[in-house]
Amino acid sequence: MTRITRDFGDTMQKGALPTVSADVVFATCRFPSYRIGANNQIIETKDDPKMISMKEVVARETAQLLEQQKRLSVRDLANKFEKGLAAAAKLSEEARLREAASLEKHVLLKKLRDALESLKGHVAGRNRDDIVEAIAMVEALAVQLTQREGELIQEKSEVKKLASFLKQASEEAKKLVDEERAFARAEIENARAAVQRVEEALQEHERISQVTGKQDLEQLMKEVQEARRIKMLHQPSKVMDMEHELLALRAQLSEKSRHYVRLQKELGRIKRGGENVAHLYELEGTEVLGSYLEIQPYSENAPGLSKCSIQWYRILSECAKRELISGATKSVYAPEPFDVGHVLQVDIVSGSQNITLSTTGPIDPAAGLGTYVEALVRKHDTEFNVVVTHMNDSHPSSESIHVLHVGKMRMKLCRGKATIAKEYYSSSMQLCGVRGGGNAAAQAVFWQAKEGLSFILAFETERDRNAALMLARRFAFDCNITLAGPNDRSRAADDRLPSWS
Repeated sequence: MTRITRDFGDTMQKGALPTVSADVVFATCRFPSYRIGANNQIIETKDDPKMISMKEVVARETAQLLEQQKRLSVRDLANKFEKGLAAAAKLSEEARLREAASLEKHVLLKKLRDALESLKGHVAGRNRDDIVEAIAMVEALAVQLTQREGELIQEKSEVKKLASFLKQASEEAKKLVDEERAFARAEIENARAAVQRVEEALQEHERISQVTGKQDLEQLMKEVQEARRIKMLHQPSKVMDMEHELLALRAQLSEKSRHYVRLQKELGRIKRGGENVAHLYELEGTEVLGSYLEIQPYSENAPGLSKCSIQWYRILSECAKRELISGATKSVYAPEPFDVGHVLQVDIVSGSQNITLSTTGPIDPAAGLGTYVEALVRKHDTEFNVVVTHMNDSHPSSESIHVLHVGKMRMKLCRGKATIAKEYYSSSMQLCGVRGGGNAAAQAVFWQAKEGLSFILAFETERDRNAALMLARRFAFDCNITLAGPNDRSRAADDRLPSWS
């Protein structure tokens, strides 16, 4: 047997081995690692277990997309699907490259097997056995490569399905995005139209405000001035000092007024030379709006007032004529705003005796009442708390609190939410102070809303009573209506309302 030396490879002719074609391209820079297992089977060594295959990556990404589909917005979902479509295209490209690499591997294995077969014919002995073993390993590699190609084909079909699904989902997502964009555009157009309407309304309001701006500004300035005045008056320290001063001044004024009236009466008696029948009675009370006058016996010989006939009169200063005050036939009379600036007289008739008493001077106005009423005139409606003491000459079942509304066009009497009377100013309406009724007369008024419906209303204070009378007569005068008492003679057209200062 011929011995083959170890330098066989060096002495073999170069033409004995076929050269590898130049157009063969290896997919990787390294040859797959194999090892011989039991029964001389070729086993491919596994890669690093930490390396994740592309198929697993695609499956995991798909699962994450399906889980996040419900909570993603339409735009984010469309972006995700577009990314998935790009990933599917990339996988398809990688599969195509793998297919080309697999084809290159088949060509390489075929050429390697042909080279080993050619080499097998030129060697013998142990080297021949090694070559036969190498040929078996190449054939095993070819089988495994065929199996790998089958897996790649199956993976390629799955990738195509995934790409088709992602493409369809991307189209649906784009459709949803287009619908949402159209809906958003419609909402934007509606919002623009609403903004346009609001701007037009604001322009119209500004135009109207410019017309009435001067009047509102003047009214606001007056109200601000009044508010500042009230604020200054309501400072606690100043208010207390002013209240004490006012109380002291009022007490002094009242005392001096009474003293003055007594002196006037004494002076009159002295001038007439002693007591006579004309001085059986005298008038008691302050001659000012808000008080009341009462006839008092001055002598023990004076007949009882219950047996006498009494009638009050108002002396008109412009013509010195007496004007009968209808219904004023009691011993007590409370002056009302019409009496301010006039002298009051009362005739007392007892049998053949006719006694006339007069106030010492004209009735004085109430301090501050005119300013108070002028402030109320600026309001559209003023409320006063009252008690109905008589209704159509009969006492009501209960004397509960009512509210009297004095407005620019009408008067209204309410009890809670119920309306007792509501009438516009008319020639049939009457309003005056109660003419009699004791010391409560200074706080009461007679109001005939219409024929057949009349009330006697008691106010909380004398000031409210007189303010209501003056305010209602002012508004009625603006409507060419004169509010007076029953059977009072209508004043001439050129007469003006009495001064409120």
